[in-house]
Amino acid sequence: QSIFQHIFKHQITELILENSDQDSWIILSQQYTENVYARILTFFENLTHLSIVKSSSISGYPPLSIRGLPSTIFFSSILTKLDINVESINDCFHLLDGRLKQLTTFIVQIESIDNNSRTVHNTNELPNLKCFSLKSYYETNAYGRQVIPLLRCMTHLEKLTLYIRIYNRSTFVDGTNLHKDILIHMPRLHTFTFYISTDIQFDDSVHYLSDNDIQQTFTNIGYHQIACSVNYFYRKYRAVCHVFSLPFTFNRLEKIPNKFPNIIFNTVTYLLVGDLIPFKYDFFIQIAKAFPSLKDFCIINVTSPLWNFDSYTADRIDSHSYIEYPNLTSLNVKYVDNYYIEQFLLDTKTYAPHLTEIKVYFNKLKTVTENFTRDATRYNCRNIKQLIFEKTMNYPKELYLYFPSLVV
Repeated sequence: QSIFQHIFKHQITELILENSDQDSWIILSQQYTENVYARILTFFENLTHLSIVKSSSISGYPPLSIRGLPSTIFFSSILTKLDINVESINDCFHLLDGRLKQLTTFIVQIESIDNNSRTVHNTNELPNLKCFSLKSYYETNAYGRQVIPLLRCMTHLEKLTLYIRIYNRSTFVDGTNLHKDILIHMPRLHTFTFYISTDIQFDDSVHYLSDNDIQQTFTNIGYHQIACSVNYFYRKYRAVCHVFSLPFTFNRLEKIPNKFPNIIFNTVTYLLVGDLIPFKYDFFIQIAKAFPSLKDFCIINVTSPLWNFDSYTADRIDSHSYIEYPNLTSLNVKYVDNYYIEQFLLDTKTYAPHLTEIKVYFNKLKTVTENFTRDATRYNCRNIKQLIFEKTMNYPKELYLYFPSLVV
């Protein structure tokens, strides 16, 4: 054993590992866990802090998955802090089953929280766990069955961070629900940072709730620094409630409609907006001001704000000055009316100097650019390196001339 191996093995107590392995179905999560994650704890004998973060060049790394593996896998009697991505909420329950008894800080991002997960939970209290952060970006219908039982084990928690998107409930998750289901079981909790969205179906008998109604439920339990946005989509009998603590500290927001709180979201880099009602030009002005750090922007809206909009010419769009997106790198306009595609490609309407990726349907792009000949939209296409269409095909040479920076 070399002197360097000895130093690494015995002297390193805190490790931040930047993982550049791309998350892929080709890499089996359990196999990756055994070959990589478990060996880290085995090799670094005095490790107390372990954080695994993704490289900036990838969208995500293979998550830890220990379901079905022996309890001796990913075991440590001295680890006190763990920051990691896991495959499912099952893995959270397994990590808290006693294999990491000294854990005081647990920061986890969960890829999937579903009702197919285990139903028999570890109900033992976790007296050492003082700080817990749970983020899950995909919607879940298992909040009551999976998330609440997990959090109720954490009776000694002092700091809780929760980012969760919920659907298939009959009511919104509000302050009253949170207090009854979770917070009352955490008497030592002094810091609660959260973002919770609830997507529900409703009928004509529903009692409509306002932003103030939801905010009042948090005021009643002592939480005053919060913001809320309730939106009813009557044509689909669907409603979405976004409620979060202030200041907003997370980097993602999804399903944002025309109406959203008039605050600055400095930390948000990924944003998905969608509505049945057209987005007017002023909406995008507000977006640019409210999300100054925006990098990835996805728009879903198939309705144009212009009536009888048959041709795509600059003078048909609202006569405002252009909107600047200084950090935008990726734009998803696959599920939009052509109006919105044109708005972002016209250099008289949009300035996005770092935009390098567009996700769009080929025929829509062909129409808006007038078969890749239109001068008014040419300038904003000069730096695009990647076009992601619905399928691969043999593209005309005009496309490559129109997008000179395209990486083939």
